[in-house]
Amino acid sequence: MFSCLKVILGCYFAVPSECGPVSLSRSKRSYHEPEGYWSKKLTWKTEWVKVWKHEKKLIWKPDWKKIQVPIWKEIQVPIWKEIQVPDWKVINKPIWKETQVPAWKEIQVPDWKEVQVPAWKEIQVPDWKEIQVPDWKEIQVPAWKQIWKPVWIEIQVPAWKEIQVPEWKKMFVPEWVKEGIHGEHYLGKDDHGNEYTAHDLWKKKLIWKPVWKKIWRTEKKQIWVPQKKMEWKSEWKQIWKTEKKQIWRTEKKQIWRTEKKQIWIPKKEQIWRTEKKQIWIPKKELIWKQEKIQIWRTEKVQKWVTDKKLIWKDEWKQIWVPVWKSIEVPAWKKISKPIWEKVWVKVHHHHGWD
Repeated sequence: MFSCLKVILGCYFAVPSECGPVSLSRSKRSYHEPEGYWSKKLTWKTEWVKVWKHEKKLIWKPDWKKIQVPIWKEIQVPIWKEIQVPDWKVINKPIWKETQVPAWKEIQVPDWKEVQVPAWKEIQVPDWKEIQVPDWKEIQVPAWKQIWKPVWIEIQVPAWKEIQVPEWKKMFVPEWVKEGIHGEHYLGKDDHGNEYTAHDLWKKKLIWKPVWKKIWRTEKKQIWVPQKKMEWKSEWKQIWKTEKKQIWRTEKKQIWRTEKKQIWIPKKEQIWRTEKKQIWIPKKELIWKQEKIQIWRTEKVQKWVTDKKLIWKDEWKQIWVPVWKSIEVPAWKKISKPIWEKVWVKVHHHHGWD
């Protein structure tokens, strides 16, 4: 035990618990001692006084927190069950049926055909003769016209841009540090009755250490962004102006000219013409006959079954939250007290020259 105290406290010393008898009687002064008198002297005596200081202690306080707990609730849900019910189905069955169908047969019959034979006939046909007549012609001559043309020029306009700038934020984190307890502390006695005391004990103390954390803060920065602005620019454009110029124009004049034209005259000629005669021929035709057969049809019947649904139920849960409690801890304070001591003041006699 004492070896551990040597390591932790750093030093210890023994104080005897029993003191020997101290004689308070003063021996008589011899006649050879110098003369003097008793006087009072004010001295300061150092003492250690136990005081109480306030400290904050981290304790845990019970509190209630509302939480959501999942539970299963039985509900009735509808389902569809397939059942087989009898039914009648109409089907088409193929059968062969002999019928008489019309058909066409080609036969040759005599006939008269009108044909066209060529012949010549004199006719008057119109024609065109070219002559020159005066006229006015519109021509295009160049000219210059001032126009205003919109153009886009690029200008710089101010705008705001959000940027991230670094910033330092002061935060406090808990940290355990060693703190010295000043003063003399009683440790106990050994087998011989010697008392052991220790000085400068250490204890753990929870402090809040400031820490600077880098964060990013959003700021607005003025920037210049390009923007297009429309302006009107003066330009000279070449245009064409209409003017009249006298010209000679060629015109066509209608005249009548005699020509021979080939014409076709009708003439009858006997020919043989192919005709179609209707006859009846037998033919087998595939027809469909309807029949009823019994089938089983699947139908759905609604039924209700029990199912489980997950719901959330409110419950209160006890939690522990940290709080700071002010407590008083003992400490040692060094003070000085004035006391009066009785001292002997010697008186010296001077001989000879003073």
